[in-house]
Amino acid sequence: MQLKITSKEQTLLSLLKRCSTMKEIKQIHAHIIHNGLDQNLYLVGKIIVFCAVSGRGSMDYAVSVFENVENPDGFLWNTVIRGFGRTCQANKVFGYYKRMQETGEVADNFTLSFLLKLTGKLGSINLGKQMHCNTLKHGLETHVHVRNTMVHMYGMLRDVETAHQLFGEMPKPDLVAWNAIIDCHVHCGRHKQALELFSKMLRSGVEPDDATLVVTLAACSALGELGFGKWVHSIGSNTALVHNISVCNSLIDMYAKCGALEEAHNIFDKMPKRNIVTWNVMILGLAVHGYAEKALVIFSEMLEEDLETPNDVTFLGVLCACSHGGMVEEGRKFFASMRRDYQIKPTIKHYGCMVDMLGRAGFLEEAYGLIREMPIECNAIVWRTLLASCRLHGNVELGEKVRRHILVLEPDHSSDYVLLANTYASAGQWDDMARVRRLMWQKSVQKPSPGNSLVGIHTASPESIKLFPEITV
Repeated sequence: MQLKITSKEQTLLSLLKRCSTMKEIKQIHAHIIHNGLDQNLYLVGKIIVFCAVSGRGSMDYAVSVFENVENPDGFLWNTVIRGFGRTCQANKVFGYYKRMQETGEVADNFTLSFLLKLTGKLGSINLGKQMHCNTLKHGLETHVHVRNTMVHMYGMLRDVETAHQLFGEMPKPDLVAWNAIIDCHVHCGRHKQALELFSKMLRSGVEPDDATLVVTLAACSALGELGFGKWVHSIGSNTALVHNISVCNSLIDMYAKCGALEEAHNIFDKMPKRNIVTWNVMILGLAVHGYAEKALVIFSEMLEEDLETPNDVTFLGVLCACSHGGMVEEGRKFFASMRRDYQIKPTIKHYGCMVDMLGRAGFLEEAYGLIREMPIECNAIVWRTLLASCRLHGNVELGEKVRRHILVLEPDHSSDYVLLANTYASAGQWDDMARVRRLMWQKSVQKPSPGNSLVGIHTASPESIKLFPEITV
């Protein structure tokens, strides 16, 4: 049955479609009230959708409109719940869900999908299980969209086993389900299994989309699986996905992290359009591999194009380049610029890069002063970076001072004892070195478990990822 829409309603709907600001929405809402249509769920629904979901609206205004509706339907309840979820107001999400149930309105697949998605963001496994039970109670556990969202939720909650069980119960998983389970494994650090799932997906006849390639390339980056990454690239090259900006960014990141900087640069150069992520991954990729000057050239090109504004990640790459390249003056200049010209507050990572840069170059007192003037609390990692520089330059006095700061944060970390002992050794203070080593033994401070190396073989055959057993080093 098709609802009849009056000419007045049609005019108002037409105006609502053209709205782009809250000022326009409020003007049309006034017309709706003036014409006695403030209980028209279709018109009011359009206002609430704009305010709660569009990103240009006001959630407060959406709530005020909703609260004046005498008998809201399921769509309006869902829209308000979705809006609170988008703004991460968890208490209000579940508060309105409870009110919705109390009015007798039945939750549908949209309601539960919004709730499951928010639960994953909140990171509460207990709440996740409650929502899972709620889904079973409503008989929606087999609904495709709800089931896919549950897989995604358990991935966010790092419960891979339950996510895998839910996925395995699907008779014929669709692309969204495959993306959810692959992303789940990547999020939980099970990168090898993620690549195996990607291969299995292709064998099942499901074609990947941009989201599939992005998350699969992230797994390749984490493993350093260049061969598999190239295979994923070749799959994208045969489709329009190769021109997708997110896929290109992921390819640059993968090639850079695998050390194939020439391939990364080729993709970067061929991109007709770049966003801030593109510039950032290229700058960082060059910086971490020691190509400091090239990284700064890319940064200069970005500023010259004037299409993207540098953000905190951009400056992290720039400072990293300065640190690796020993460019102290440039580093000081960029560190000042990010605060003065772009109003970016430095994070602990930015300060860490500066301390590393100054320490490497021998400006130990300046590095120490920078830490002491930080508006945020310094962590043990940054102090340890300075301690390593004290060892490098044989500054025993400052090394002892830095060690005292570390003791407050992490009193029994083995590397601190080793660094201080080596600082004494580099200065020829053998008695002090022996004292630190003896203290380490007396306190039973152990070195952390040895690292593991993974050596990839048969990279030309990505259908099965074969790795040597982990070798203890």
